[in-house]
Amino acid sequence: MTDEHADPPTHTGAVRRHAAPAPGTSWRSAPGLAARGGLVGMAESVPGISGGTVALITGLYDQLLAAASQVVHAGRELVQGVAQGHGLRPAGRALRAVDWRFLAPVLGGMVVVLLASLNTIAPLLEENPVPVRSVFFGMIAVSVLVPLSMMPRRFRPLDAVLLLGAAVVGFFFVGLPPSQVVDPSLWYVAGSAAVAINALVLPGVSGSTLLVILGLYIPVQQAVEDRDLAFLGAFVVGAAVGLASFVKLLHWLLEHRRQGTMAVLAGLMIGSLRALWPWQDADGGLLAPDDASAVVGPLLLALAGAAVVGALFWWESTRDGDE
Repeated sequence: MTDEHADPPTHTGAVRRHAAPAPGTSWRSAPGLAARGGLVGMAESVPGISGGTVALITGLYDQLLAAASQVVHAGRELVQGVAQGHGLRPAGRALRAVDWRFLAPVLGGMVVVLLASLNTIAPLLEENPVPVRSVFFGMIAVSVLVPLSMMPRRFRPLDAVLLLGAAVVGFFFVGLPPSQVVDPSLWYVAGSAAVAINALVLPGVSGSTLLVILGLYIPVQQAVEDRDLAFLGAFVVGAAVGLASFVKLLHWLLEHRRQGTMAVLAGLMIGSLRALWPWQDADGGLLAPDDASAVVGPLLLALAGAAVVGALFWWESTRDGDE
């Protein structure tokens, strides 16, 4: 049976270049996939930048979400097989269905660059907040065009309502004041990771921003530096549970309610720009620039960031046009 309300198939170039490719990715694509996964990992280390947004920009989003959904399915088959005495064969079949030639290099690049970025880009943001935020502001602002281009139909009034509502929610959410948690319990770490990990698959929501709000951004950095295995283990377990709980829902929405889902994702990206406004106080409150001359540098940096994403978007379109 088919869903009567599901979005119709589309053949527009904008959607085709970002849609999930056919299964069976070649290992020859591994270096490029690892590099693009690294960009997603880098984004996750910076408060205000969503890894899901970068996955959209780099053309990984649909296939990454589908692969994550397959892994979640395999995990459920494993639990059910053990509990019901069916053995490991169902889980084995589910795992073999995962496109590991795609997923392994993407996750590898993501993890390596994320760990490196926690000790490089994050401190750079603390030392030079205005120029760094300016670059990222321009990058994310122009990236809003990506989910809009992935809509299977023309933009509708309902889409405008969804976009505006999501933008308002995102704007106020990223404006929540940061928390300070001293010596968090492992239960709190796992629960926070379960929430923050969803930013990996939800464009417009930054996992690092969520960790700042929950008071775990600095503790996570310290745990990585100190190699605190108990802390990191609780974080990984919580992240796995959170991702498994959300990824299937989002995958279903993209399959059956793609038009409205893309409008919501675009709105979240617009709202998240608040976190990247160049001039902020210590608690994330929005400030005005000191004078007109102080706007020139950040404006040029924002335009440069937008140009980088625009060039990447253009390269993706011309590359697929040549295939």
